[in-house]
Amino acid sequence: MSVSGAWRRAAGGAGLLGSDGSVRPTIFAEMSALASRTGAINLGQGFPDEDGPAEVLEAAVAAIRSGANQYPPGPGIPALRQAVAEHQHRFYGLEPDPDREVLITAGATEAIAATLLALLEPGDEVVTFEPFYDEYGAMIALAGGRHVTVPLEPPTFLPDPDRLRAAVTDRTRVILVNTPHNPTGTVFDRELLTTIVELAERHDAVIVTDEVYEHLTFGPEHIPVATLPGAQGRTVTISSGGKTFNTTGWKVGWLTAPPELVTAVLAVKQFLTYVNGAPFQPAIATGLALPDSFFSGIAAELARKRDILSAGLREAGFGVLPTDGTYFVVADAAPLGHSDAVGFCRALPELAGVVGVPLAAFCRPEYAARTASLGRFAFCKREAVLTEAAARLSALRA
Repeated sequence: MSVSGAWRRAAGGAGLLGSDGSVRPTIFAEMSALASRTGAINLGQGFPDEDGPAEVLEAAVAAIRSGANQYPPGPGIPALRQAVAEHQHRFYGLEPDPDREVLITAGATEAIAATLLALLEPGDEVVTFEPFYDEYGAMIALAGGRHVTVPLEPPTFLPDPDRLRAAVTDRTRVILVNTPHNPTGTVFDRELLTTIVELAERHDAVIVTDEVYEHLTFGPEHIPVATLPGAQGRTVTISSGGKTFNTTGWKVGWLTAPPELVTAVLAVKQFLTYVNGAPFQPAIATGLALPDSFFSGIAAELARKRDILSAGLREAGFGVLPTDGTYFVVADAAPLGHSDAVGFCRALPELAGVVGVPLAAFCRPEYAARTASLGRFAFCKREAVLTEAAARLSALRA
């Protein structure tokens, strides 16, 4: 029986297609399995080990008990669309129309997928920064697009402006921007974002932003691209409740965009999940209405956790790169005598009882050499877990 090449394009775009045509497991699946087998602390995959705020959890329980268990409206329930619109106004001064410019999705993952499938024609170019979240390459390939990357150079993980300008051309359909940036923890500044908007205007490209870590920054201000002059009319802004409210398993995300772009994305989304998360949508609406103290509090708590893990990594002998946002810190194993982070991360559970992932997992082969000794570690865990991980890592120094 023959099968479509679509899965091959997606797997190839994500770097998962082996030379024999088989699909390899992601590095995250491999490392999580290794953690389970060895009893190591899993700092490889970015999910919290604590539940979110009680108000949000109780709102989901109440919604289930009240019968919100069938298909919600295709664009999302009105209460959540209104909450997203109010959130954008409250934090950023934006005023999306909740009825025409907000779409609820099955996490940011579906929002990205549906947006790229809606906007791309075969051969269209999509510019991303590298390292990049693995879904980007898979979905660009699935849509028949051409993936063009601009490297983020360690240790600052900022791009060369000239390379960025050279990458964006009249063939560019989408510039895909992830800030705060996974896996590096970089928060893009106003100057860089302004350059992106100028390039999009010059070459008539759409800007798609992945802002799921928008409230998880530690100093630098998160600047939504849509707030910059000239950007709002050509920007699809994507976020989700999973990272903000420790509800990654609920898969409730959203996007805001001009009406014509929302309509195009909805036309694709209805053939993907159709709808999702009926009882979780009102719960996320509850979360978005929490007071400012909640949002500043989660950032402060994560900053403490970042500092615990960073101190442990330094004590173990790693070089630790700065991280201004997200769940993740990047550490250099070269001072420990390990130049190959892929092999080192595979050995680390046995060496120290801790799991991380190599930064090369977020790169294509031609760029991976620049990050060969770098690994990513998640600090979105209980402080006691991070303290234990730091203690285990000290074995490397010994």
